[in-house]
Amino acid sequence: MKTLILAGGKGTRLWPLSRELMPKQFVRFLDDKSLFQKTVERALKFSKPGEIFVVTNKKYKFRVLDDIHELGLDIPEENILLEPRGRNTLPAIYWGIRRIEETFGDSIVAVLPSDHLIDAGEAYERAFRNAERLARDHLVTFGIKPTRPHTGYGYIRPGEAIKEGNALLGYRVAEFKEKPDLETAKRYVEEGYYWNSGMFAFDTEVFLEEVRRHAPDVVRAFEEESVEKAYELAPDISIDYGVMEKTDKAAVVPLNVYWNDLGSFDAIYEVLEKDGNGNAIRISGKDSYHIGINSRNNLIMAERLTATVGVEDLIVIDTDDALLIAHRGEGQRVKEVYKRLKERNDERAIVHRTAYRPWGSYTVLEENDRYKIKRLTVLPGKKLSLQMHYHRSEHWVVVRGTAKVRVGDEEILLRPGESTFIPAGVIHRLENPGKVVLEVIETQIGEYLGEDDIVRFEDDFGRE
Repeated sequence: MKTLILAGGKGTRLWPLSRELMPKQFVRFLDDKSLFQKTVERALKFSKPGEIFVVTNKKYKFRVLDDIHELGLDIPEENILLEPRGRNTLPAIYWGIRRIEETFGDSIVAVLPSDHLIDAGEAYERAFRNAERLARDHLVTFGIKPTRPHTGYGYIRPGEAIKEGNALLGYRVAEFKEKPDLETAKRYVEEGYYWNSGMFAFDTEVFLEEVRRHAPDVVRAFEEESVEKAYELAPDISIDYGVMEKTDKAAVVPLNVYWNDLGSFDAIYEVLEKDGNGNAIRISGKDSYHIGINSRNNLIMAERLTATVGVEDLIVIDTDDALLIAHRGEGQRVKEVYKRLKERNDERAIVHRTAYRPWGSYTVLEENDRYKIKRLTVLPGKKLSLQMHYHRSEHWVVVRGTAKVRVGDEEILLRPGESTFIPAGVIHRLENPGKVVLEVIETQIGEYLGEDDIVRFEDDFGRE
């Protein structure tokens, strides 16, 4: 079985932990592995590394590559398919399935979202083996047995049982249901409906034929010569709405495992361990912890010493540049905050103070209209692009490691405590030639300090 991982989502309901350039599939808010890494590890149950494909936004290319490299896996870079813009799940899956068929011929493909938390034990493996058998004649989705009425998930009504001998493989899908109100959700649970998990198993030939029948606009778009043009023409449409709700080949395999799509802070509260007062606490940062006085059933995730007094059922998310406070049960509405930030062109919808780059990362320490101070972290053997800025000058001070610096035609080595100045309009480059991480304090001064004031002349990572 081959695997297609969908890793292009923005995770807007988990702001401020998740941002456009660091969406939830790459955030490590549960342990030391990202949800994307956990998904890749699940994929290895059925696929070799070279049989795993990833569809993601081009902005996330190096997050994907870094996470894969950290796992020690050799997934070919040509298996990473980079979307020029988001067009929902059907164009992403169609492109991925086409590429897998071009590479391996007719194949069974497991399609996995990259931002779910799943217990991938024996029951998980058994369900996928059943789906593999069904996929030769059906478009297979996976249904989660509900643990309670939930208004944030779609539902699937199972129909006629599909058996192999006396063994139950799954059911024909009688009907897909949109996210219901609470009373309707209670009825669905009582009547044996499943939660719609967003995971699938497809035979490439069967899937491509069903897309041709039910979503010809998607097929026509990908007949264009370039992916860029295909994504201009492709409709913004989900796999469920575009194909699964229309096909007569849909089948559902019950997946009786722990599953959580982590689609809101309410879902994260469910996952995290609670203290004796029902508080789920995740505090990071040196000498940081939580003091709770008469505080119950709260989710608190912060990067500093945090104290709560006399509060209940709150979501408190504190990052270095934003604070979210909400009632538990209102987590789905956080996406409205993200929407308002986008309307204001507020970059805090897009990036944290710490932003990750293929060469390392930078953290904004302080800024105002005329200056910005950053801490740059450059990984061993990596270098920034050869670049120039029109509107700002920069002053670099090395605090750790050895820096190889080019300013104009001059190249020098700088050690801790040494510095250099780069005037606006001068070509320059920063490189870490050593074997330890390089840390540099960068002070920018100028009339415009936006990240788009960069003219690149050379770049090891193929950026424009």
